[in-house]
Amino acid sequence: MPYFVWDGTLESPAPNSALDPGNMNDTTAEAAAPEPKPHSPGRSLRPLPRLIFMSRWLQVPLYLGLILAQCVYVFHFWVELIHLIEAAIGSERALHAVFSAVGMAPEVGEGVKLTETSIMLVVLGLIDVVMISNLLIMVIVGGYETFVSRMNLHGHPDQPEWLSHVNASVLKVKLSTAIIGISSIHLLKSFINAPALPDRVLIAQAGIHLCFLLSALAVATADRILVAVTTKAEHH
Repeated sequence: MPYFVWDGTLESPAPNSALDPGNMNDTTAEAAAPEPKPHSPGRSLRPLPRLIFMSRWLQVPLYLGLILAQCVYVFHFWVELIHLIEAAIGSERALHAVFSAVGMAPEVGEGVKLTETSIMLVVLGLIDVVMISNLLIMVIVGGYETFVSRMNLHGHPDQPEWLSHVNASVLKVKLSTAIIGISSIHLLKSFINAPALPDRVLIAQAGIHLCFLLSALAVATADRILVAVTTKAEHH
């Protein structure tokens, strides 16, 4: 039968490393220390995918060309506005330019002045230029932000409201709406100047405007369905 012999000495127990406060602090510090993230090899693209991805920068010259086109529209706007002001003063050359621009072009001579119809047509033409310029801004800024690169405008005081939530679907809907507005201006100009236009032109413009409305309605409906399906999939 085993037995133990006491030699009369007392030995202090060895410190338990699990209960030692110093060791606990070391263990906690080691547990709290973040593990280094492994290097992700997927971040470096192979040559062919890199070339395909970099091809998006080929769109930059196209957007620069649209900026130049917008400069042409700005010049055209000021030319038409100056002609309108000069015609209101009584310049025969400006009167001839205004009447030619609105498709009336009567014989310019003594006593010929601007009429309410001609002024309205010129103003509608100026509004048309402004709306086309807005359309160009949507295509340039929204297209670059969506298809080329981020512009990092979040928090900028001059950031357009529509750019904060722009994507391909929203851009299509906004472009469709802008095209409908431009078509409405053209149709209104045609109805105001209806006596100078044949009936088939008015019917054709009304039919084209109706096609624009149906196209915009179809785009908006498809976008709404897509958003609803995506939201339902995320909830599940």
